[in-house]
Amino acid sequence: MRTPLVQETSDRPPTIHSNEPGSFPWSVLHDRHPELIRRVLDSHPYPPRHQHRLRLLLEQATGGVIEPLDDTAGDHERWRESARPYLGKRWYDVPWLWAESYFYRKVLAAVGYFDPGPWQGVDPFAPIKDAELRGAGVEAELAGLDELTDLPDDEVDRAVLQAALWGNRADLGFRMIADGATDGTTDAATDGATPGTIVDDSARLWTLLDPARPGKVCVIADNAAQELLPDLVLVDHLLHSGRADVVVLHVKPYPYYVSDATTADTLACLRRLSAARGQASVRGQRLAEAIRTGRLTLATHPFWCAPLTFHAMPVDLRADFADASLTIVKGDLNYRRLVDDRVWAPTTPFEELTAYFPSAVAALRILKSDVVAGLPASAVETLDATSDDWRTSGSYALIQVRS
Repeated sequence: MRTPLVQETSDRPPTIHSNEPGSFPWSVLHDRHPELIRRVLDSHPYPPRHQHRLRLLLEQATGGVIEPLDDTAGDHERWRESARPYLGKRWYDVPWLWAESYFYRKVLAAVGYFDPGPWQGVDPFAPIKDAELRGAGVEAELAGLDELTDLPDDEVDRAVLQAALWGNRADLGFRMIADGATDGTTDAATDGATPGTIVDDSARLWTLLDPARPGKVCVIADNAAQELLPDLVLVDHLLHSGRADVVVLHVKPYPYYVSDATTADTLACLRRLSAARGQASVRGQRLAEAIRTGRLTLATHPFWCAPLTFHAMPVDLRADFADASLTIVKGDLNYRRLVDDRVWAPTTPFEELTAYFPSAVAALRILKSDVVAGLPASAVETLDATSDDWRTSGSYALIQVRS
């Protein structure tokens, strides 16, 4: 990890912290993280040492101060340097993006994920993700793929893109502190054709994916299980329709943020698709074949589990994106890392905040945290007048493109 290229300057709003009681970032540290530790403890029969370390982390994260990592994994030195300015401070008093990332790294240390022994490589969040993938609603969603076969091409484009967009509401971490979002049929003034979608640049997205000139598309995945399934359907559609010659799907190198997708999670979703009936099975088998032939590549990098924004991406990642026709960025955390986790005015141009990114970029995101940019002033005025929590409720969506 290296120091972010974006520094605190007078012409930028402050980074988001979690030290305002009642704020959304505060609720993540105060409510979501303790609930997560309880669920991890309930999901695995961890031995006494692991239980003790998890409970100690719970005490530190809610009422104590930031302590050093207590494992010796390969990334230990990088995290030690990253934590140096924050050791001894309250978790609430450091940048929220860093605090969240460090918390999840501390969870892995507590359960011995990197340590030699029987618990090495055991995903502490796997039972939570597996339960969702086996859920009753998944079968019905996969059966719905059969209905796409009779639709015109442009309607199929729209259907698979909307499924990938609204699938972001399957975020397991978000559901720990929310009773569930609406179904995307809210009546607030929006800039797009789909109710609940405040900005809809989908037409611009499809113009960047010309079947006459198919190239490489990169997809930066967000969550596993129920969200990753429609993401994979979108990937299959890009390949099968000729809109992409190759797709590179970037996933996390190890468990992160409860439900973030890893290679193992991706393979589990492929098996779930292939084991289903009808078009779901067809798509699962096509995706598996695409991996075998190199048209679909699963990629990972330590940077995806770093507490940094995309401005600090290393040279090799930047080079991978630079020759892509389009990079699709999924989810809320990736959006925060894309535009920088700051208190932006919501009308700040998305194009301005993403100008540094080395390829054309599209963000598919359900609003589940305060960071947002690129909104029409009229929509902001309407939303502010009708809802106190529109930035965090999970009821509104964005499809934003910078070409």
